[in-house]
Amino acid sequence: MEGEEDMRKALLRLIIYVAVIVLPLAVSSIAGHGFGNVLRETAKCFGLAGFMILALQFYLAARFKWIEAPFGLDILIRYHKHMAVFGASLLILHPVLLAAGGGGWRLIIGMNLPPYIWLGKAALLILIVNALVSLYQQSLRLTFEKWRFVHDLSAPVIVLFAFIHSWFAGDDLELGLMQSLWIVVLALTAFAYIYHGFLRPGRLRKRPHRVIDVHPEAEGVWTVKLAPPEGESVYPYLPGQFHFITFYRGRNLPVEEHHWTISSSPTEKAYVSSTIKAVGDFTSTIGETRPGDKAAVHGAFGRFSYALHPEEKDLVFFAGGIGITPLMSMLRHMRDIRDERSVVLFYANRAENRIVFREELTDIEKGQRPRLKIVHVLSRPAEDWTGEKGHID
Repeated sequence: MEGEEDMRKALLRLIIYVAVIVLPLAVSSIAGHGFGNVLRETAKCFGLAGFMILALQFYLAARFKWIEAPFGLDILIRYHKHMAVFGASLLILHPVLLAAGGGGWRLIIGMNLPPYIWLGKAALLILIVNALVSLYQQSLRLTFEKWRFVHDLSAPVIVLFAFIHSWFAGDDLELGLMQSLWIVVLALTAFAYIYHGFLRPGRLRKRPHRVIDVHPEAEGVWTVKLAPPEGESVYPYLPGQFHFITFYRGRNLPVEEHHWTISSSPTEKAYVSSTIKAVGDFTSTIGETRPGDKAAVHGAFGRFSYALHPEEKDLVFFAGGIGITPLMSMLRHMRDIRDERSVVLFYANRAENRIVFREELTDIEKGQRPRLKIVHVLSRPAEDWTGEKGHID
């Protein structure tokens, strides 16, 4: 029943999404000019739909719970990337079809053009570069922080340039109703950008979580426990979900937002924790975090949780290294609520000293709830290791 309800919610949001994209096409058709040249009309439709897709990109990425909940943020962000490519394709075809439909190829290759045409070209060029950089970020060896800065800076410029271009170039925008719609779309897009980039982070920083404990779990792995703001409770989350954390530690330590899996159980009401491995420039400083440090926390997100599948009674978990964290949250939750499920955990690591939560996992395995069986697999074990060796394949 819960799965069916989630499907209905997801379908409703998809219907709203498609309706918003086609809304300007419907308004233009009903209240606008008669149908003319096929290529020209198709080009106009592509331009209108492409602009709406660009505007909605801000909402797909803004972590609004109402939009994210039925899908999970990871799926929503992947969809965001695919729609960026689709929207860019529509906008690339827009001038091509206009030129082929009677506008002349000077629209594309001409130099003596009105400023609003050049703004449209600039928006399209920035959009293409932005999409390519996003698709090939790893190949370009561009760090996430640098990519995000460029992406967040260029996205509103693209929409603003496209708005000005369409306002002056399109005869559809001569209609009062279309002008009103375009202004509303721009205002809502600006709201999503400002709220996601400035208002929400500012609000979270004013009501920060407080670090209450930092302790090592294994070689290069630390668990950080965060107490909620004074007078507030730990926000609700499902075992297996993740959240975004921005640490404010001082001591010349970096301030960056990162997403980490929640490793604590929702039954724990005093704190929420993440278990973090030192694998990069920022995470290498996690061990320097101290009790009393502040952190802005935004969560929870994702749909990777056994709690969303109550009908499944026998579970098999696979984890490698720090990938144990969402499963640890689930196992802790099962233990705390005395869940009767049967769970087999295959857990791969390089060596024994890399096994995260080893003692606690053993304690859960010795307990009666859940019925847990752990299979440790080491790729570089010591000579006295008697368990499984090699890799899980």
